[in-house]
Amino acid sequence: MSKRDYYDILGVGRNAKTEELKKAYRKLAMKHHPDRNPDNSSAAEKFKEATEAYEILSDPSRRTSYDQFGHQGVDTSGFSSGRTATDAFNDIFGDIFGDVFGGDPFSRTQRTNRGSDLEFSLTINLENAARGVTEKIRIPTLDTCGDCRGSGSEPGSSPSSCPSCNGAGQVRMQQGFFSISQTCRQCGGSGQVISNPCKKCQGNGRVEKTKTLSVKIPAGIDSGDRIRLSGEGEAGQKGAPPGDLFVQINVRQHEMFERDGQHLYCEAPISFIDAVLGSEIEIPTLDGKVKIKIPEGTQTGKLFRLKGKGVRRIRSSSAGDLLCRVIIETPQKLTSKQKELMKELEISLKEEKHNPLSFEWLNKVRLFFDKK
Repeated sequence: MSKRDYYDILGVGRNAKTEELKKAYRKLAMKHHPDRNPDNSSAAEKFKEATEAYEILSDPSRRTSYDQFGHQGVDTSGFSSGRTATDAFNDIFGDIFGDVFGGDPFSRTQRTNRGSDLEFSLTINLENAARGVTEKIRIPTLDTCGDCRGSGSEPGSSPSSCPSCNGAGQVRMQQGFFSISQTCRQCGGSGQVISNPCKKCQGNGRVEKTKTLSVKIPAGIDSGDRIRLSGEGEAGQKGAPPGDLFVQINVRQHEMFERDGQHLYCEAPISFIDAVLGSEIEIPTLDGKVKIKIPEGTQTGKLFRLKGKGVRRIRSSSAGDLLCRVIIETPQKLTSKQKELMKELEISLKEEKHNPLSFEWLNKVRLFFDKK
């Protein structure tokens, strides 16, 4: 039996933001939680299904894989990654009970203090997108304080164990059928208090900094793609892990080519004489100039396909095609002599064999009016 679409399970659109996912999951989890539906296997299954969907879609990296490849793109057989459905439920409902009890009761200390993820928009040209490139970017962020090494305490001193939670970072409370681990108010979940704050970071353990990173952009990348740099987001607090950096790619519009996935499109003007008698013209590609043969009697709008001259897929050697559309340019600002020559040519060409499309169209027009 095929699995249901995660977006359908949560009842959200594919462009739903994090808060929309959270709100949708919260509603389903409250409705189908096993503690509220004892002996109801259907409710338990729906709770598990909604939790799995939220686990995947709330993770930016796994959501990207799911959007591109569906269920095959994520490891759904072990979606909990060592966490249970109750863990996911606790994570999402932490903000509800935090409002009641003044903290984030379900979050672990490391998750609470984990550094924030950052997003950076990077614009590149089509040539670099097609070939791949390494770009240097400057990111303003919060980095670990070099003086206190993230502890928040002045060098030579150290934090002490929190007296309220005895260093655990959490206190347990009972609310109905829930047993809640509430984040300690005094230490904020760290389990430690700072009596002598670091002068450089004022006890925060982090300082503002602009860092330069090298981003390797794979060949074939397109607008809307994201590159994840793990651990390059904001530094975590008091030893917690850092966040990630997501580089959003935007490919600048090209003056010559239009891109559609792997394929490139361009237009080349040709003269009336070249179209009539045939010719050979040079057209550009991302790899340099190539020549194409224009057959005798070419019509405007005709497409010429150059195999393999488009853009290749990411992590693939196969490339798309370049499709060149020729446009016959009508001569302008003719001299009197040139106009006379054109009229003579028109008279000599007024036969069906020279203009089959015109004769066919005129016949259709006559038939159309004859029916009226």
